[in-house]
Amino acid sequence: MSTDEFTAAAPPDPDAKGTGETSFADADAPPASERAAASDEREDEAQKYLALAQRTQADFENYRKRMARENAAAQNRGVAKVAKELLPAIDHLEHALKAASGHEDVVKGFALVRDEIVAALGRAGIEAFSPHGEPFDPNEHEAMAAQPSEEAESGTVIEVYQPGYRLNGAVLRPARVVVAE
Repeated sequence: MSTDEFTAAAPPDPDAKGTGETSFADADAPPASERAAASDEREDEAQKYLALAQRTQADFENYRKRMARENAAAQNRGVAKVAKELLPAIDHLEHALKAASGHEDVVKGFALVRDEIVAALGRAGIEAFSPHGEPFDPNEHEAMAAQPSEEAESGTVIEVYQPGYRLNGAVLRPARVVVAE
């Protein structure tokens, strides 16, 4: 073997460029102050984009909540409209039940229809209320007449002409009542 040959066991020439240990002396690196300024700019830009993403996410969450409220309100308006159309039919069924007394088959048929309609309204969130014996409340009752009464206190509902109806707690139709004087 000659001395000019290179072997894996022979150490490289320490004075040759690119050999031996890595040295960053010949690298073109910007000064530390420029690196810090560039890093600050990148950090500021990252913070700006993070804030933008957070605002966008909050805006979308608010939009989603608003749409859910508006959809629920629209659904309630639709249910209220249908219910207002059906309530007179229930009232007429009640009158027919009273008029058909003595004809038990007819009474049973009317009662069955009435009960099915009332149950359907109940499933839609509509409930009837009859304020007999309660204090008169103009927000929930419509006074049809006032009568003197010895059994009831003044301002108390003594008779209910038509029951009232509520949709999810809000008065859909006030109860028509007679109030004690």
